[in-house]
Amino acid sequence: MPKAKVTFEDIGVTVTVPAGTRLIEVSERVGAGITYGCREGECGTCLTRVVSGQDNLARPSVLEDQVLKDSFAPRHHRLACQAQCLGGEIVVRPA
Repeated sequence: MPKAKVTFEDIGVTVTVPAGTRLIEVSERVGAGITYGCREGECGTCLTRVVSGQDNLARPSVLEDQVLKDSFAPRHHRLACQAQCLGGEIVVRPA
């Protein structure tokens, strides 16, 4: 199974996770500063800046894409509750 290396800039921690893992799951495990109010992609509180490795995340779902548009999210931002790691290296920080 492919693996992804995720780095959280806010706490300086890098971890390796299986492909398909959502960023919020990794954040919870390592104690990174990504906050959230749900896991359904409706609230937008888990907005996270993808510093690098955007192409190593699954494309946004229709739901995530709509939430990002509705909240006027800046470029290279994703919802941690929805963004799935595909592999490679990804660097994120709380928005």
